[in-house]
Amino acid sequence: MSEELRTLSALELKKAFERRELSPVEVAADLLDHVQHHDHALNAWCLIDRETTLEIAEASEQRYLKGEAQGLLDGIPVAVKDVFLTPMWPTLKGSRTIDGASTLNKRSPATAALERHGYVPLGKTTTPEFGWKGVTDSPACGPTNNPWDPSKTAGGSSGGSAAAVSACMAPLALGTDAGGSIRIPAGFCGIVGHKPTFGEVPHWPASPFGTLAHAGPMTRTVADAALMMQALSETDPRDSQAAPRRGTDYLGALEGDLSGLRIAYSNNLGYVDVDPDIERACAAAVEVFRDLGATVVEVDPGFSNPLAAFGHLFYGGAANACRDLTPRQREQMDPGLMQVVAKAERLSMLDYLAAVNERMTLSERMAVFHQKYDLLVTPTLPITAFETNREVPPDWPNTRWPTWTPFTYPFNMTGQPALSVPLGLAGNGLPMGLQIVGRRFEDERVLKAGHLFEQLRPFTDRPSLALAGATA
Repeated sequence: MSEELRTLSALELKKAFERRELSPVEVAADLLDHVQHHDHALNAWCLIDRETTLEIAEASEQRYLKGEAQGLLDGIPVAVKDVFLTPMWPTLKGSRTIDGASTLNKRSPATAALERHGYVPLGKTTTPEFGWKGVTDSPACGPTNNPWDPSKTAGGSSGGSAAAVSACMAPLALGTDAGGSIRIPAGFCGIVGHKPTFGEVPHWPASPFGTLAHAGPMTRTVADAALMMQALSETDPRDSQAAPRRGTDYLGALEGDLSGLRIAYSNNLGYVDVDPDIERACAAAVEVFRDLGATVVEVDPGFSNPLAAFGHLFYGGAANACRDLTPRQREQMDPGLMQVVAKAERLSMLDYLAAVNERMTLSERMAVFHQKYDLLVTPTLPITAFETNREVPPDWPNTRWPTWTPFTYPFNMTGQPALSVPLGLAGNGLPMGLQIVGRRFEDERVLKAGHLFEQLRPFTDRPSLALAGATA
């Protein structure tokens, strides 16, 4: 395939399949070849099963030939983070402690929805153990590297999915986000990542991180994210906390302008130190929203850093994920994970409930804030990607990952939709991200703002690895 074909969006691929200009088998085979030739530099994938993928692609191709295309995503290749159950492949969550056979013949709501819409699963992508941190490395799989510079981290915990999409190994990917795990790697890798409103995308089995955890799309365009949301937001009775299907036309909602919207812009939330390149890029970016008809006001939402409360909730979830493991199993696990588990196990019930109280206060504050402002725009991250196989940058004053992700985890605590879109490249040649946050269950407005921003500020650069091996 040519460079141009490998970088087609899912919507473009779908049109090409419908016109029989391309076939699902041709596209899947080429992407698998790309993975085979270049993933050694990234380690984005933990499982590739060429035979199964091509069998599924062949079934899709036959449906197109019969004029019986299935759903919204027939034939579209998707990378699946290895925390989602897939009936034909084990789900190991980056851990050596899981019996893969026990996970077979089961589907997560997300993979079940994609299957109903005819997707072609390309394989499973890497994750840190149980998705516990904002970078992607694990004792089972090793580190995942950034396509823009393989000496840097892809971010996490959906780092494998982000690297795969960024390197044009897949047009679409599934990720999860309990503290930024979709948006962090999206920002580091220069792609689109959407954390939906909690409950908008059904999730089962329940995450050990509880209501902090969201499942969502990772793509190269906002329109493709909207396409995935159209499928992923279908109801699933196994998730008792999922919102009722609202029938939202995510793709249709992308059109128009932003006339009448009030957008708050905060470059630091009132307490974050931000890289000067990122600060300047974000300040320039918000002018795009004014051009689109919105009123933009520079204002902080007015909450203090909820880091301690988030830590209690998140690391309590990590301890929950490990509660039934034997001492022998714990010896096989990421030492960093075991450190935060040990700390969380020392917390009292009152410590945890105090964190819950702070979370509720934060949610209330943001609900009031959004009475005045329709959207909040911030940087996705205060820094660009740092050295791989590390939890924090060199010489960082703290040892744990949330200290460098202050723009992401507050909105897991509030359950709001939050989108990261590419902002361009910093002076060091690495991607930057812009975050757009909206009211709960106004995902379509968040996606619309991101889409319109993308139209006026397209990010067309690709890492050299994405195009390696392409033939004219």
